[in-house]
Amino acid sequence: MDISIERLCIENGLKMTGPRRVIARVLSEAHDHPDVDELHRRANRIDERISLATVYRTVRLLEAKGILERRDLGSRRARYEPSGDGNHFHLVDQETGKVVEFESPDAEILLRNIAAQHGFDLALIKIELFGRRPPGNDVESSDP
Repeated sequence: MDISIERLCIENGLKMTGPRRVIARVLSEAHDHPDVDELHRRANRIDERISLATVYRTVRLLEAKGILERRDLGSRRARYEPSGDGNHFHLVDQETGKVVEFESPDAEILLRNIAAQHGFDLALIKIELFGRRPPGNDVESSDP
C-alpha cells in the first residue's frame, strides 16, 4: 500500500507507542482488508506482546481519527483499510471472502450521469459487489 499509516497517525497528533507502530506497519503493508483478528495475528508475528485488546483499541482510535475505514464486506467481521477520498470499488467473493479492488472509469461515468439525472453532483463513489466464481473459473485478479 502506498499509504503510511504511521505518518498519518503522527500528522493527526497521535502518540506512537511501540504496539501502535507495529499495528500501523501491518496495516500499511496489508494488500487485503484484514479484520481485527487477522491484524492481531500479523502484529503478533512481529511482537508477541501485543494483545487483541490493544489491536481493538488502536483500530477504534484510527477509525475515529479518520485514518482507517471500517468496511462491511459481507462477513460477520468488520474489515479495515486506510481511509481515502477517491472512488472505491470492491468485488467480494462470497465463498472465500477474498476482496478484489478495482477501478472502472466507465462505471464512474454511468453513476455520475445517473446521479445528475436525479439532481445530484457526486462527491464520492464507493461500491461493493458480491458474487461467486463459477466452478473451474480460476482467473485471478491482481490486487492493487
